[in-house]
Amino acid sequence: MNLKVYITDLIIERRMLWELSKKDLRLRYLGSSLGVFWAIINPILLILIYWFVFQVGLRSFPVGDIPYILWLLAGITPWFFFSESLSAATYSIEQNSFLVKKIVFKTHLLPIVKIMSSLFIHCLFVMLTFLVFAVYGVGIDMYLLQIFYYSFALILFTIGLSWITSALHVFLKDVGQVVSVILQFGFWLTPIFWSFNMVPQKFEFLFKLNPVFYIVEGYRDTFINKIWFWEHYNTTLFFWVVTFLLMIIGSKLFKKVSPHFADVL
Repeated sequence: MNLKVYITDLIIERRMLWELSKKDLRLRYLGSSLGVFWAIINPILLILIYWFVFQVGLRSFPVGDIPYILWLLAGITPWFFFSESLSAATYSIEQNSFLVKKIVFKTHLLPIVKIMSSLFIHCLFVMLTFLVFAVYGVGIDMYLLQIFYYSFALILFTIGLSWITSALHVFLKDVGQVVSVILQFGFWLTPIFWSFNMVPQKFEFLFKLNPVFYIVEGYRDTFINKIWFWEHYNTTLFFWVVTFLLMIIGSKLFKKVSPHFADVL
């Protein structure tokens, strides 16, 4: 089974993945004086702009009893990770053609390298989120442990999806642009800036079909609503079925087309 082999490779090659992801992170900001800190400075500036426009300029609501900036930060943190890692992973095969042409290199690890390098930034962002919540007087409790569960779930979902997009992008260059457009639509169709309570009940199921909805709401359940993930057993089951299907389809597709990568790169 391709998926079992791929996961085994991930475990065996974990040290190489760690070194490659650190190198990838350094290369992204090579030459800039602030280096990797730009990776977190840019999202922080973006959040401050959103906060100023929506809360100060448009005088947006607090959501329930929660200040808007906390509500926004809990929702946008997983989206930044998903968006950044999927975008980078989609181009990972094309950008590492010199490795693809080495017969011994396991190319299915390349998208994971991009996801891991984005994970470093995500960890910094999660710590920043903890800090901001602490400044607002929100204490630490057991629910915060769920951040590991939801991060792990998002990583597996992104791996499965990126095996598909990165493999297709080698042969169809439009795939990268399609992913970019879908991410832009996905950003506004996922309840990041707006509350899911605004959606009429008869349309709620449509939004729940978006697997990232499960993750974004999960982060809010962790930081704000204090709800365990198993209490949403229907959406939890749906998310994992979709994720494992993506991983199975992605690994099979990657296995089938990867021998031809070197011919077109």
